[in-house]
Amino acid sequence: MADKRLDRIFTTLLERYGPRHWWPGETPFEVCVGAILTQNTNWGNVEKAIANLKAADRLSVTGIADLLPAALAALIRPAGYFNVKAVRLQAFTTFLQQQYQGSLDRLFAAPWQQTRTELLAVKGIGPETADSILLYAGHKPSFVVDAYTRRIFSRLGLVDERISYDGLRRHFMDRLTLDTALFNEYHALLVELGKQACRPRPQCSSCCLAAQCSYNATKNQSKCS
Repeated sequence: MADKRLDRIFTTLLERYGPRHWWPGETPFEVCVGAILTQNTNWGNVEKAIANLKAADRLSVTGIADLLPAALAALIRPAGYFNVKAVRLQAFTTFLQQQYQGSLDRLFAAPWQQTRTELLAVKGIGPETADSILLYAGHKPSFVVDAYTRRIFSRLGLVDERISYDGLRRHFMDRLTLDTALFNEYHALLVELGKQACRPRPQCSSCCLAAQCSYNATKNQSKCS
């Protein structure tokens, strides 16, 4: 790593939680579907929706593209916002069919920066979803940030809590070696910390980064120690 502070945070998290083996998914396409379905819901609900698609033999580009929107929405209902997400899934499969003959291999063969721009043009795919698809399905070095990342790094005093998605992503992209495995593990470890300790109401006593951050629970402010 190029940044000693980020290196120290990563090492501490890895020692505390170990390798996370994220993202769960049997195929790159399943990862893409999961990245779209996980918007505004928890992973447990996504797993139920994906299980429904598998049971119906519809977890494929053509399987999703050929369904009526209402039928697809019914299958992914556990993921919430199912009508909206059905439209987004079919927008993604239509994009794959029209631009890449339905092939993720062809999609990911292009320069990943170009692929990111194309993904962002697909209805319903925002930056976090696009970066998740690139990193976890395409194995491209595009760092994923989320609400956990913003919460943790603003409490550490490294970024402003109002920082934009692109600004927060650049904080990592500009300071770390462009390494897919590193980006994969780093993001997954931050998610784990956000779930286990750095919650909206933080569990500072169980936080492995407590030595690097002091949190004022009364004023709901944080700063570097």
